[in-house]
Amino acid sequence: MPQQPTPLNWISIALLGLIWGATFMVVATALEGYGPLTVACARTTLGAIAMLALMVVLRRPLPNFTPQMRAYLQAIGIFNTAVPFALLSWGQQYVPSAFAGISMAALPLFVLPLAHVFSDEKLRLRSALGVVIGFCGAVVLIGPGVLRIGTGWEPLGQLACLAAALSYAVSSVMTRRCPPIDPITMTALLLSVGAAALIPAMLIVEGIPGPAAPRPMLAIIFLGVVPTALAALLRVATIRSAGAVFMTLVNYQVPVWSMLFGVLVLNEVLPLRFFAALALILLGLAISQWAGLKRLFAARKASGGDI
Repeated sequence: MPQQPTPLNWISIALLGLIWGATFMVVATALEGYGPLTVACARTTLGAIAMLALMVVLRRPLPNFTPQMRAYLQAIGIFNTAVPFALLSWGQQYVPSAFAGISMAALPLFVLPLAHVFSDEKLRLRSALGVVIGFCGAVVLIGPGVLRIGTGWEPLGQLACLAAALSYAVSSVMTRRCPPIDPITMTALLLSVGAAALIPAMLIVEGIPGPAAPRPMLAIIFLGVVPTALAALLRVATIRSAGAVFMTLVNYQVPVWSMLFGVLVLNEVLPLRFFAALALILLGLAISQWAGLKRLFAARKASGGDI
């Protein structure tokens, strides 16, 4: 059973926010030398290799591969790695990295209505209000440009980033329904499924990747090792130690970091609607998750408030 968050848990959650917030900047850097499917494939494959090696070193058990287990692993692997990684990489060719980061903040807002329909976790009035406000933020984020579909790639790039968030939400609901499995083994297998789907797609569409400048090559290595493999380990350890509600705090950090990295490192110029959209999405997120956040910080206060 999750315990009260420790100082190490707070450090982990801050580090995850920083890592995942920087991911969109690193993807933009990798796209300087490689196609979007190559970036997504390399990230997934390197992450799978790292996690499979860790699984072997730690002697984590393989699950009982029943037909149900295989179906869940294949579906979750596709929706949690192959589809969103490819959509984000493709979309970031046409939108600022900060846009992709802000769109990921909407992920929990997709999860709530999906869980309402496909599980016994029903939406309450407060949560429904938060979802509506958050989706209004997503509409503001896209702006009137979506009406120009057919005249340029930017609207489709925007929709691709939001579709990636929806894909993550689908995989999240499916993960909750998946039969029990060791979390490190599950991460390794899901990345392996994603790699198996992306490798042939990359070879067919973009071919075997050739050498590129050091900057995008280092970016791809970073993507596979840090935000994919290392962050997955931190996420598992934090959830097991402090609980899933505590992990939701990372959702408030990622878009902020993505905007900071986009402006300060990539010199992106962000329209004012990005800031308005971020405020609405985070407000909707806070309202929809209010009960869990209230319990979390009440428990922290009761324990002395040490971080």
